[in-house]
Amino acid sequence: MTERTEAPACYRHPNRPTRLSCSECGRPICVDCSRDAPVGQRCPEHAKSEGRHRVIDARRTTGRMAGFDGAPFVKWTLMVTVAVFIVSRVSDMGSDRGFSDLTVWLYGNLAHDNRAVADGELWRTVTVALLHSRGSLFHIGFNMYALYVFGPALERRVGSMPFAGLYVASAAAGSALVFLLADPNTVAVGASGAIFGLFGSWLYVSYRMRDSMAGRSQFNQLAVLLAINLALPLFIPNIAWQAHVGGLIGGIAISWAWSQWAVGSQQPETRRTMISGGVLLISIALMLLG
Repeated sequence: MTERTEAPACYRHPNRPTRLSCSECGRPICVDCSRDAPVGQRCPEHAKSEGRHRVIDARRTTGRMAGFDGAPFVKWTLMVTVAVFIVSRVSDMGSDRGFSDLTVWLYGNLAHDNRAVADGELWRTVTVALLHSRGSLFHIGFNMYALYVFGPALERRVGSMPFAGLYVASAAAGSALVFLLADPNTVAVGASGAIFGLFGSWLYVSYRMRDSMAGRSQFNQLAVLLAINLALPLFIPNIAWQAHVGGLIGGIAISWAWSQWAVGSQQPETRRTMISGGVLLISIALMLLG
């Protein structure tokens, strides 16, 4: 039988137990204080000694780790969402009306409909992420490409259950803002709220890492990407900008809460999942009270 010893606390955050340590000075560091180095991790003070240069592990950006390994939720969500779109389009081909009974059922029961949500059909605030515009490949193409690019790395970093909670809660947060701010007759489809939740999460992470070259670069790229997407409704009609903003706020709020109450805890994945669930419940409560 091996004896378990209590993990030391981060030297900068005494309330966060950690098993990481700086490869230069040996001091214990938490995830937020860890900086990638050519060998191991370094504390913020010794990470600065390398100047503006940083060694990046190519395995994190190419090869097997750049795909769906360790990211089952992203893989299955992408597959199911694309499958729903394809099945609906194929079934429409055999209909004289231009749309099939299956499409009518899917969009009639799963899309976000402000009037239906007001009548208590709250599942629509989440199932909306499975549907996309039938007349636009760009809509589903952009959302699923963004999920593929930004999703796997985040899921591997925080765990599948917390990531699933982030995705679902961000979709609900986007729907909540559509319900509260859009016309009462609004009907919306798309995973934009969930995708903007991922953007918000990565934006917060890159902001926390802005002292590093990689963090600054990622933050600047995300800021430009978000600015473009938030400006699109000014030029393209029928875009539910409320879902974008709501999802973004939800993603940032969840990541901030993760950094406050999950990092350094004994059960970080459990806490992250509970935090995501809390944001989901808050979003639903806002719609019930609205």
